[in-house]
Amino acid sequence: MPSARSDVDPFIVMDVMREANRLEAAGRSIMHLEVGQPGAPAPQAVRRAGSKALDAGALAYTDALGLPSLRARIARYYGEHHQVDVDPARVVVTGGSSAAFILTFLACFDAGDKVGLPEPGYPAYRNTLRALGCDPVGIAVGPETDWALTPELIERTEAKHGKLNGVLVASPSNPTGAMLSDPQMRALGESCEEAGRWFLSDEIYHRITYGAVDVTALDAGDDAIVINSFSKYYCMTGWRLGWTIVPERLVRPIERLAQNLFISPPTLSQIAAERAFDETSALDENVAVYAQNRDLLLRELPKAGIADFAPADGAFYLYADVSKLTDDSASFCTTMLHEAGVAATPGADFDPTGGHQYVRFSFAGQTADMAEAAHRIQKWLTP
Repeated sequence: MPSARSDVDPFIVMDVMREANRLEAAGRSIMHLEVGQPGAPAPQAVRRAGSKALDAGALAYTDALGLPSLRARIARYYGEHHQVDVDPARVVVTGGSSAAFILTFLACFDAGDKVGLPEPGYPAYRNTLRALGCDPVGIAVGPETDWALTPELIERTEAKHGKLNGVLVASPSNPTGAMLSDPQMRALGESCEEAGRWFLSDEIYHRITYGAVDVTALDAGDDAIVINSFSKYYCMTGWRLGWTIVPERLVRPIERLAQNLFISPPTLSQIAAERAFDETSALDENVAVYAQNRDLLLRELPKAGIADFAPADGAFYLYADVSKLTDDSASFCTTMLHEAGVAATPGADFDPTGGHQYVRFSFAGQTADMAEAAHRIQKWLTP
């Protein structure tokens, strides 16, 4: 029999993508607004660096914590973009942010520990923690706090569920696009430090913002744990490379875990990724496209009766309230995929309690596809 720890909820967006791909393979035209995957490739300089590394010969394992030169470049990035000094020794390169979550969860939490998670939020937090034997505790956020977690909400949660061993936030957030300001981030970090909780910050949508400024939890102190990725801003999803910055006392425990679980991050991806930090001009052009896509959907979806959205200040998602159209967003998305040829993700993926009245639309693709998707939804809902 499969283990009890394997009995976690599916990552619904991947199920949606599988069905969308099946329909596409059968000849259907599908607009993909389900997966948070940039439509643009990695920058040309990154691809050239990868090609050069392939031609140079065998690719060996690197240190379990990653190439020293890449760790140093990541640390330098925080000084350039956030004006925060980071010791390269605290940087851990990982096989995507997914590996970073596994490593930090294992290093910080024992089986049975309670970890507070804002809901709606990225479902893999919840499912990975459960697979590791931890107890994810959902903390409902919504319009009353601009979809952001607050120290007060954490205190109320502890009064109901008992002490939390850690709290994980995301800014910009998936699926809402909500962002924390520097004072909000600092308040959360200080609250966790005073209470003896681990404070983890998912910052994988860094630099993908629309007017607001992205901040880092490192501003809250050296005890904060930051998880980041090359997948989103740097358009390197399939390269499977991320990183985490951890307090000094966690470096060796995480190194031991990484040695045994992953040996090392992908060597080719690490070599190429060093070039990504110098390609911000081209990458910011991608963000400008996301902004156009965001504006297009905010303008066109209301014409189909979908008009109530979370802030979408960052990342590349619209989290839409569809309660006027359905109380079963999973069924709504299935029907929309099969009848309109538009793939989107039901909100229950991100919020098992209140997500049945929400749908997440990803606008990371091409603008022409966003326009076609909006047209199809309008035709489907307002024939």
